[in-house]
Amino acid sequence: MIVWVTGANGFIGRHLVHQLAGAGHAVHGVGHGALDAVETRRLGLQSWINGEIDAANLNALAAAHGLPAQIFHLAGGSSVGISIARPFEDYSRTVASTARLLEWLRGSAPNCAVIAASSAAVYGADHVGPIAESAIATPMSPYGQHKLMMEQLCRSYAQSFGIRCTIVRLFSVYGPNLRKQLLWDICSRLAAKEQVLTLGGTGNEIRDWTDVRDVARLLASVAAPSSQAALRVINGGSGRGTSVADIAAGLSRQWGGNTVVRHSGVSRPGDPLCLLADDAVLRRIGFDWRIPLDQGLADYVTWFKEQAS
Repeated sequence: MIVWVTGANGFIGRHLVHQLAGAGHAVHGVGHGALDAVETRRLGLQSWINGEIDAANLNALAAAHGLPAQIFHLAGGSSVGISIARPFEDYSRTVASTARLLEWLRGSAPNCAVIAASSAAVYGADHVGPIAESAIATPMSPYGQHKLMMEQLCRSYAQSFGIRCTIVRLFSVYGPNLRKQLLWDICSRLAAKEQVLTLGGTGNEIRDWTDVRDVARLLASVAAPSSQAALRVINGGSGRGTSVADIAAGLSRQWGGNTVVRHSGVSRPGDPLCLLADDAVLRRIGFDWRIPLDQGLADYVTWFKEQAS
């Protein structure tokens, strides 16, 4: 099967390409980042276009390799902080790219299915306990707002033009090759031999942590149509919450040494106290999360030390 991955050179994209290529699909990618032929093949891509998600590049892919049966849309903003510092850039990367992709599909490949990676950030900060897909979305940042706008575009093209879209709201994805956010920050400071790590917040913030290798399996598995619905929205979370303090302690334990972890007690404005998935839909379709958190943290520490050496 011919499948395309936008944002294939990103953190999740690289793992997804590996998953799809391993399943025997012909995988082609478009997005940002210079990849030579050797690296393209190593990732599992049969071709790569370094550029925008626009009609010119999508037409070029189709002309060279045929129309796709599925497009995994991972391109877009990936940082709350950057979305606050440069909101129009985040809008362009997330919303405008999605609009161009859907419009190209409407005219050139209306039978192609879209699997779009969204974010739990669409839910906002005021939820307690597991959040169902039916919860009212109240995003607190430009990043979350733009992900919601992306979802609304998918809904519009599904309802008006029959474009089949599956939206997966990802929660706290971590794993090998993640070079930002909490785990990267903690490991960087552990590598610098800081004896006391002071982190923001209280440490009691709950997140739904999912290993990127499981997330890649999830995205690939929901691509198979299970109903006639033109639009599906699925929580990409495990339903198991772990505090930031426990994540920090787990990383420190896996690293070794006697580092003390403290928390400032000062939280960022709008930072949710709890982002935890209601995983009823995933349980209903039979998806299983295979990588326990302790193993995932150990693997991350191993990867970090290997790439730093």
